[in-house]
Amino acid sequence: MKLEERLEEMLSILTKADRAISGTELSKKLGVSRQIIVQDITRLKNQGNNILSTPRGYVLDHEDEYNRIFKVYHTVEDTEKELNLIVDLGAEVRDVFIFHKVYGEIHANLGIRSRRDVKSFCDDIRAGKSFPLSTATAGYHYHTIVARDSETLDLVEKELKAQGFLAKLTAFEPDALEKQI
Repeated sequence: MKLEERLEEMLSILTKADRAISGTELSKKLGVSRQIIVQDITRLKNQGNNILSTPRGYVLDHEDEYNRIFKVYHTVEDTEKELNLIVDLGAEVRDVFIFHKVYGEIHANLGIRSRRDVKSFCDDIRAGKSFPLSTATAGYHYHTIVARDSETLDLVEKELKAQGFLAKLTAFEPDALEKQI
């Protein structure tokens, strides 16, 4: 398969996907090495395709989606509950970020779209592969939530508030968050 054909096929796979596609999965489907996939993803990004790299693989960022940033607070034990609440309402947890007093902003792409993604993420945390960023800020963190319509984002906000997960913004945060949107 020639380069241009492979790039078209890769873009087609990512466009049709309802979940993150790993580099290994793409390499098997396209019959090339994982390193070639990484290079091809860079080429596609350079061509203007908004492809996100997440811990579970690659996701094409659809521009017809709505997004909103929420400041949330909860314990590590409530992480799974919070994430399931969001995906059960039909939204995606695009990322997580914190404002650390020493290191500044720390950001990680998540691409969590389903209960399966939530389980995988939480299993990795429980297995000790890493720890939630929120542990560095006493449970406070931010998520960019993505949905197909603003009504879904309104519902996510309502349910986060009802469960006690929604945190209040402080005076300095609106300016900092403007940069994120």
